[in-house]
Amino acid sequence: MTLKLGIPSKGRLMEKTFDWFAARGVTLRKSGSEREYAGAVDGIDGIELVLLSAGEVPRELDTGRIQLGVTGSDLVREKLSSWDQRVVEVVKMGFGGADLVIAVPQAWIDVDSLDDLDAVAAAFRAHHGFRLRIATKYHRLVREFMREHGVADYQLVDSQGATEGTIRNETAEAVADITSTGETLRANGLKILGDGMIHASQATLFRARRRNWTQAQRDTFKALETKLGT
Repeated sequence: MTLKLGIPSKGRLMEKTFDWFAARGVTLRKSGSEREYAGAVDGIDGIELVLLSAGEVPRELDTGRIQLGVTGSDLVREKLSSWDQRVVEVVKMGFGGADLVIAVPQAWIDVDSLDDLDAVAAAFRAHHGFRLRIATKYHRLVREFMREHGVADYQLVDSQGATEGTIRNETAEAVADITSTGETLRANGLKILGDGMIHASQATLFRARRRNWTQAQRDTFKALETKLGT
């Protein structure tokens, strides 16, 4: 049986993944037409390429439908509870970097830390009768982070669009969002809390826990590790 390697199917993340493997003597390429989600692997035997969206990779690893996968470390942590018991980081790949952060309006001049946010959240609830809203796509990561830091008087509102615009649209009072430079947040009148870093994400090669791997798959993985220098 082959080892199935899932990688992002398009965009810069796919291109960077191709480049990263090529620099280590393993060529990944699309096969068929541009619209087909098919691929091939040259430079090592026993690996089959599977093209997926970055968000699908954690689920496919967890179910065992793929054995290896490249995706953002934020997505694995968000989509898989107790992720480190279900998949293993093989190597951080050094690209696709972005930070998941808590940001509040720049007009909140006295709010620079999570302690400040906690105080504002309590006052907000007392004044308005409902909890301060934080817009995010990352519910699991934000809840875990807030619990660890003792912030309780808030509610999460789901944002699958432009999260940084929710405050201007008056659907949230704060945001937890991914940013590379912070420029988009600043352009929307937001500032990152000094201790508001939730997770520094980057593209990472993960492997599934080796449930039911054949000896051939184990041998292929060892050969791949040698190629990659991990």
